[in-house]
Amino acid sequence: MDTFATSARQAAVALRDLFDPTPLQRNDHLSARYGAEIWLKREDLSPVRSYKIRGAFNAMRKLRATSPALRQFVCASAGNHAQGVAYACRHFGVQGTIFMPVTTPQQKIDKTRMFGGGAVEIILTGDYFDQTLAAAQAHCARAGAHFLSPFDDADVIEGQATVAVEILDQLGRAPDLVVLPVGGGGLASGVTRFLRDEAPGVAFRFVEPAGGASLKAAIDHGGPVKLSRVNSFVDGAAVARLGDLTWRHLDWVGADLVHLAPEDRICITMLEMLNVEGIVLEPAGALAVDVLPELADTIRGKTVVCITSGGNFDFERLPEVKERAQRHAGLKKYFILRMPQRPGALREFLTMLGPDDDIARFEYLKKSARNFGSVLIGIEAKDPASFTRLFARLDAAAFVWRDITGDETLAEFLI
Repeated sequence: MDTFATSARQAAVALRDLFDPTPLQRNDHLSARYGAEIWLKREDLSPVRSYKIRGAFNAMRKLRATSPALRQFVCASAGNHAQGVAYACRHFGVQGTIFMPVTTPQQKIDKTRMFGGGAVEIILTGDYFDQTLAAAQAHCARAGAHFLSPFDDADVIEGQATVAVEILDQLGRAPDLVVLPVGGGGLASGVTRFLRDEAPGVAFRFVEPAGGASLKAAIDHGGPVKLSRVNSFVDGAAVARLGDLTWRHLDWVGADLVHLAPEDRICITMLEMLNVEGIVLEPAGALAVDVLPELADTIRGKTVVCITSGGNFDFERLPEVKERAQRHAGLKKYFILRMPQRPGALREFLTMLGPDDDIARFEYLKKSARNFGSVLIGIEAKDPASFTRLFARLDAAAFVWRDITGDETLAEFLI
């Protein structure tokens, strides 16, 4: 009798037609910091730089085995799932139609086309993903094609479980803890189901972006619910609603096992992994590493596997990542200063800056009164305490100012 674990192992064997197991690497830097054995499962080093190829390949493989006449597949995706489907279509010699939002960056469109070659057609439609998804599903109904879900599909979940198969084989034993990023829940469902059967002593922690906590919402409400608002920065895991099927695999998860990663903090982790380790991670790929400081007291002396789920990062986003990281670390602030319109006022302000304070932005906004003008100022510092000292000096000199660093509305328009 086939079990889920048996099927996952068979899927892992079949995957070897496409690529070797992704590396499981002990990270000396993180291990020394936390006094633990920290291993990274490098899904960012798959052929499409994410684990999504596993589920797409497995679902297509099993469908082709049971329905060999099926030659048309459809998906809706702006990122990693699209690339995985494209790669699988080319491998199996079938036709894929990939629907992507009109707003999809050209780099992702080009990569999807490259992986699919002549086997895929890309259709750009809809400003938002929900519109793109509706168009893809309508196309399936008309064309009699099969829709490949990015996560809410039994064969996709089984394919993602091959990550866990490789972890056990490569480590040669069960880890104490596996840290999993969560978007729609496909990876978490497959990995936990396999390991709970094959290595029941393994503990789990789940990490979601704070602006897309669909698993936490499902736990709070007793089932999947659609989030009213999603922050799309962590695009690989910013899912508005956990899948119905993935929820059935994850309904045992307690709220204490789920951690929310602030988007700006993730940027610090991305930069550290790039600058210290030379590892390029997309925001979703950094989630499992980002939560380690919160687990520091519980993981000392233990073997921990963090799944770095993807590395499809567009370096045009690097300035934004650096900006967000500095703001979260308290090393960069923006404020509006009501500057007195008198000789020497600017010079007086400049003397209040510390020796390591750097003006990154200085923009006159408007004249709010006859004797004052508003100035938008951005300052970078080497120590967060520099801002405490600067603001104290401003108050002592009776300058009127307002810190807008954490004001999302103002930041959207001004920063």
